Amino acid sequence: MSLSMSSSSSAAAAASTPKSSSSPAAASSTTSWFSGIVRGRGDKPNPAKLSKSASATGIGSGDYGGPIKGKNQFRGVLFKYGPRSIQVAFKTGEYKQQVIFIGGLTDGLLATDYLEPLAIALDKEKWSLVQLLMSSSYSGFGTSSLKQDAQEIDQLISYLINKENSEGVVLLGHSTGCQDIVYYMGTNAACSRAVRAAILQAPVSDREYKATLPETPAMIDLAANMIKEGRAEELMPREADPSAPISAYRYHSLCAYMGDDDMFSSDLSDDQLKTRLGHMANTPCQVIFSMGDEYVPDYVDKKALVNRLSKAMGGAEKVEVEHGNHSLSNRVHEAVQAIMSFVKREGPSGWDDPWS
Repeated sequence: MSLSMSSSSSAAAAASTPKSSSSPAAASSTTSWFSGIVRGRGDKPNPAKLSKSASATGIGSGDYGGPIKGKNQFRGVLFKYGPRSIQVAFKTGEYKQQVIFIGGLTDGLLATDYLEPLAIALDKEKWSLVQLLMSSSYSGFGTSSLKQDAQEIDQLISYLINKENSEGVVLLGHSTGCQDIVYYMGTNAACSRAVRAAILQAPVSDREYKATLPETPAMIDLAANMIKEGRAEELMPREADPSAPISAYRYHSLCAYMGDDDMFSSDLSDDQLKTRLGHMANTPCQVIFSMGDEYVPDYVDKKALVNRLSKAMGGAEKVEVEHGNHSLSNRVHEAVQAIMSFVKREGPSGWDDPWS
């Protein structure tokens, strides 16, 4: 990321004027301490040195230098895509095609280990990687919703179309980010027509995982009662979710049978899965399922579940990662390989201009 700094001559003059002096001549002859730091004690910058420094870092010289500067260091552009302060995104590369990564609960930037090698692989194919922050990012998930996420995803895609001349995007969801994609594609929002393909990595059931915790049944009952009393947006007790404040609505959505977030549970019937996932048949989809996912209860037949999910989405491509954990931090190479194979195959397909 490049950073430029400039200061006006009037600001420098104002900063250099002593409070006790009223003489214009004294003001013009005094050098600002700030400008001294910036200019190197008043010396003129050496263009040759600046050019050499810029070339070495790959910044400002026309030499991009790639999307990764070092371990856990990304090179790119941070930008605002919506009116809320949290609505910022980070983009590597200046390409017309983008893969948008949508993280899960408590996630933000740099959420998974495979993003770094994925950014490099995408760059070689002339694709940008976009990581976004939403109102639900980090600890915000408890007071947000899939509907709110979908609105903000649409704002991001609109920004990429209008400001970056995007030629289409691929959505990559991790964990609850998969629910975001399914919900968003079901809204038929104008910008959803710019989605060339969707990848669901770790589409697992929050409800089935939460059901393994002893406090969950009582908390579901409490949330249901609060919703009936018109208190859906009020916060649950702290023990409902120690990781973040959570409203009665969002807790019920995540933990209750057929809540808004309940899309990938193994006990849903084929008809229920098709009702929730069937519209994804209109978009090329890939399901990447970790066969060692620690958030999937042991009683769940993972192979059978991924087959049913794929069928409900009209025959989505299946990738089963043996021994892979939830975030695929122990199978980074396999994750990148699967994602890139799909992007290179489905990414070049055309898309409907939402403004036509």
